[in-house]
Amino acid sequence: MESVHFSAGAPPTVGTHAVVTRGDDLQWRAVENDQVIGHGEASRRPDGRVFLSIDTWHSAVFDRLATAMLADLPSPLYTMVDEADHDLTARWERAGLTVRRREREYLVATDPLVTGLDTAPAPPDVTILGLGAAREPALREVYESVRTEVDVGVGWDSMPVEVPARPDGAPMDPSTFAVAEAADRYVGLVRVVARRRHARIGLVAVREGLRRRGIARAMLAEVLGALHRGGVEAASAEVDERNSAATALFEGIGAQRVSGALEMVRGV
Repeated sequence: MESVHFSAGAPPTVGTHAVVTRGDDLQWRAVENDQVIGHGEASRRPDGRVFLSIDTWHSAVFDRLATAMLADLPSPLYTMVDEADHDLTARWERAGLTVRRREREYLVATDPLVTGLDTAPAPPDVTILGLGAAREPALREVYESVRTEVDVGVGWDSMPVEVPARPDGAPMDPSTFAVAEAADRYVGLVRVVARRRHARIGLVAVREGLRRRGIARAMLAEVLGALHRGGVEAASAEVDERNSAATALFEGIGAQRVSGALEMVRGV
């Protein structure tokens, strides 16, 4: 997330006459008296959305950078703000962005004795395949099916984490997915990215018509158990607060809410 820093000793006139220029790589800078006093950046995510960030000590510089960036780029434009940063939220609102959705970030233990997932078997007709065991193109087929279902409902761009795009139709990486299989097809998937002592759960999904049968809990039991055996003690996950099913799933296994974020947008 971007941060805005304010110096108690900075005179309020700093930035009033700043000149904002744009580079060739979607970066902006604000210069006053030959000093760089602020930076702005736009980054395009794998799902195509453009997110803005601004870093400066001065309120007036933030406003100038935001104005320049919004004028240069086509809508819609997004940014993420810590829910506790009311000053930054107000500045983006002044620039014309509004809160689109709210994310909750959870931290969940991997120990099955803590989560209670040691007693979360899959339904009798469902088999859980651990990380790396999924086959292509069945993995891509269930992913595309889930994506279509989400698009029909709340929209895929409401998902906190997008699966990275694959160039030239390259296959998805099975090592980051666990899946549920029934009747010779995949009916659910979990995406996990592990780094050293921590992991992030980026996607938990079950096909329509097969939900509320414990399949998601069974997939999480497999994934979190594998992480625990590998020495990873905790995993994080982001959940749209409107997603009551996902919230209930994570809170039901003892996940603790550690922070929150606002997704803000202009032009949607």
